Amino acid sequence: MENPIPRWAIQVLLALIAIFFILFGINLLYMAYQIGEPFSFVMTFFASNLIILISATLLLGFVVKIVTTLKKTKEKEE
Repeated sequence: MENPIPRWAIQVLLALIAIFFILFGINLLYMAYQIGEPFSFVMTFFASNLIILISATLLLGFVVKIVTTLKKTKEKEE
């Protein structure tokens, strides 16, 4: 029995979640520059950069999986 949800659709959903976290990290980075206390600025700055880095890496992985899955399904059809 075949899965009713295509594999690439799940990857698209995960990619959208990764985009949300990238935007959240950028917003957190912007808010870090509004903080006056140096220690809090440094901690928030590095936390936002970590969120952005991890989310961008996951997004790249999801996009690669989407492309490879679509190529495989296209080859099976031919």
